[in-house]
Amino acid sequence: EPRLAVSGPRPNPVPTPKPEAIDEAIERGVEFLLARQNKDGSWGSARNTKGLNIYAPVPGAHQAFRSAVTSLCISALIEAGPGSDEVSEAIDRGESWLLEHLPEVRRATGDALYNSWTHAYSIQALVKMFNRHADDEELREKIKRLAEDQIELLGRYECVDGGWCYYDFNAHTKKPSGDSVSFVSATVLVALDEAKQMGVEAPERLIDRATASIRRQRKPDFSYVYDEYLKYYPMQEINRPGGSLGRSQACNLAMRLWGDSEVTDELLLTWLDRLFARNLWLDIGRKRPVPHESWFQVAGYFFYYGHYYAGLCIEQLEPAERPRLQDQLAHVLLRLQEKDGSWWDYPLYDYHQQYGTAFALMSLVRCRHETAQ
Repeated sequence: EPRLAVSGPRPNPVPTPKPEAIDEAIERGVEFLLARQNKDGSWGSARNTKGLNIYAPVPGAHQAFRSAVTSLCISALIEAGPGSDEVSEAIDRGESWLLEHLPEVRRATGDALYNSWTHAYSIQALVKMFNRHADDEELREKIKRLAEDQIELLGRYECVDGGWCYYDFNAHTKKPSGDSVSFVSATVLVALDEAKQMGVEAPERLIDRATASIRRQRKPDFSYVYDEYLKYYPMQEINRPGGSLGRSQACNLAMRLWGDSEVTDELLLTWLDRLFARNLWLDIGRKRPVPHESWFQVAGYFFYYGHYYAGLCIEQLEPAERPRLQDQLAHVLLRLQEKDGSWWDYPLYDYHQQYGTAFALMSLVRCRHETAQ
C-alpha cells in the first residue's frame, strides 16, 4: 500500500453535536422538500436561469435532471422522513411520478449524457422503494423490472473504454466516445452494488470495465483525476488531493464495494480525515456560479455530493471508528443549513436546493451514533 495513500492531515477535534440538533436539522430539511415538491410529484425544474447556465439541451437534459433529483429526494425522504402521513404521501406521489417518467429518460443529444446520473440515482431510489413495499409483490416486481431496465441502459451508454461520462465531445458515437469520468463511474458502481438487495445483478463485464477505468484514473496517493484524459496531467490542480476531496470518497467506496483490497480501513480513514482537515478547499468553491473557478479547480457541486459519499464511507468502518468522523460530518453540515431548511452548493436551474438538501439529509442520518449501521 503506497505510503502516500495512508498519510495525511488530521482535522482538529470538534464537539459532539447534540442529537436534538441533528434531529431538528433533518426535520427542517424534510419540511423543505415537502414544500418544494412539484404538483405532479416530482422535484426540480428548468426555471431559475442566470447569466451562465450549465449546458442542458432541451428536453432531454432536463428530463434527466428532474428524474435524478426526484430519485434523490425520494431516497432522502425514505431514509430521513419521520413516517408521518404527510411524508408518506409525498413519497407515494414521488414514486408514482418516477415509475411513469423514468422509462422516458435517454441520452439528450450526441454530446450530453446527463442520463448517466439518472440511471444511477434512480436505481438507489428503486432499491429503497422495493424495501418500502415489502407487502406488495406486484409493485416490487414492477420496481425490479425498472431497475433491470436502468442497468440495460447503463450498458447501452457505457463509454467505449469502460465506465461512464456525462459529455461526449469526441465523435458522438452510439457507444459514447467521451472519456470516462472517475466519479460518474463510482456513482454508478455504488448504485449497482445496492441493486443486489433486490436480487438484481449487473453484468460482470460492465463492472470489470468500470473498475478498470477508475483504477486507470487513480494516483498513488488515491487522488482520482477528473476524467480519463487527465491522467496525462496528474499534477494539474484539479487532480491533486485538494481537488479530489469529494471524488476520492465516492471512488474509494465504489472500488471497495467491488472487491478492491487496496481500499483498506486505514485508507478510508486517511481520506475522511483529509476531507475534514482540508474542508476549506471544497467549501471555498461552494455557491460559486462558474464551475471550476475556485482553487484546485473545485466546482461547487462537489460539496454535498462528496459529503454524502463520506457518510457512506464511514459506514464501512468498524463501529468504534465511526463516532469521531460522524461528529466531523455533522459539524460541517449543521452550520450550513439555510434559513429555509435547505442546503445548496451550486446554482443549477431549479434543482440545486433539492439535490443539495437530499444529499445533506442522507449524510446527517448517518451522523446519529445510536443508529449507525
